[in-house]
Amino acid sequence: MANKRSLDGKVAVVTGAGRGIGRATALNLAREGASVVVNDLGAGIDGEGSDTSPAREVVDEIEKSGGKAVVNGDSVAEWAGATKIIACALDTFGRIDCVVNNAGILRDQIFHKMAPEEWEAVINVHLNGSFYVSRAAAPHFRKQGSGAFVHMTSTSGLIGNFGQANYAAAKLGIVALSKSIALDMSRFNVRSNCISPFAWSRMVGSIPTDTPEQIARVEKLKLMTPDKVAVLATFLLSDAASDVTGQILASRSNEIFLMSQSRALRSIHREDGWTPQSLADRLVPAFKNDFYPLERSGEVFSWDPI
Repeated sequence: MANKRSLDGKVAVVTGAGRGIGRATALNLAREGASVVVNDLGAGIDGEGSDTSPAREVVDEIEKSGGKAVVNGDSVAEWAGATKIIACALDTFGRIDCVVNNAGILRDQIFHKMAPEEWEAVINVHLNGSFYVSRAAAPHFRKQGSGAFVHMTSTSGLIGNFGQANYAAAKLGIVALSKSIALDMSRFNVRSNCISPFAWSRMVGSIPTDTPEQIARVEKLKLMTPDKVAVLATFLLSDAASDVTGQILASRSNEIFLMSQSRALRSIHREDGWTPQSLADRLVPAFKNDFYPLERSGEVFSWDPI
């Protein structure tokens, strides 16, 4: 008798699953026994266009290996599209157990030049898309008393990066969304976690390579393959991770990090309250050594991947 796989009998939705991390995740989930809805609008890195052939290739690969999968080309950026994605799982496989919110686009621009359209496009796909798909699945998770979400965040939001105010805001918003889902749905045995992935993808491939330093950074990122992230996502969706919820985990090649969440670091108190002058006198001297520097993700994770 074959060994039971970690996701046997489960049905998963993976958004943005035609390429990169989404593709690797869909394939890994299928190898572990899940039936997979391979959602991908097939848009370019900027969100324009449509081509579901990458999703079809993923489904074909899963089916050739004896797994079950179906293509879905609906947009996560619209409530109607998100409900159709979840309906696709129900109509095709009869249930929904796992959701991976991976779909994303980039519209990088330095903040003082960022157009409202560039802001809204990224927020709609990343943050609104994660809400819409999660919200569409939530009633089914509640009814069956089980379910698991994995959302993709980024160190661009957790730490910071140049020219990505829209992307960073969306990715940090996803962290708060995940924590809220974990809190609100824990009574229904539903879990929600975030992964901050370091892996080569089309979005990472859009990083400028105009300087030797940028070229060196991109070459290092090419060593971090999406399958490393996929294994972590698969674990978080499995029953083996039943005690893991409300967390932020980073995957960087063979390294996995538990990321911090905001808590008070230091405090000051004044019995008579504060004035601007008394704050100037006390706050900076008391807190300055603990102020966070204006660092970017690459400066914090500065060593070569293991």
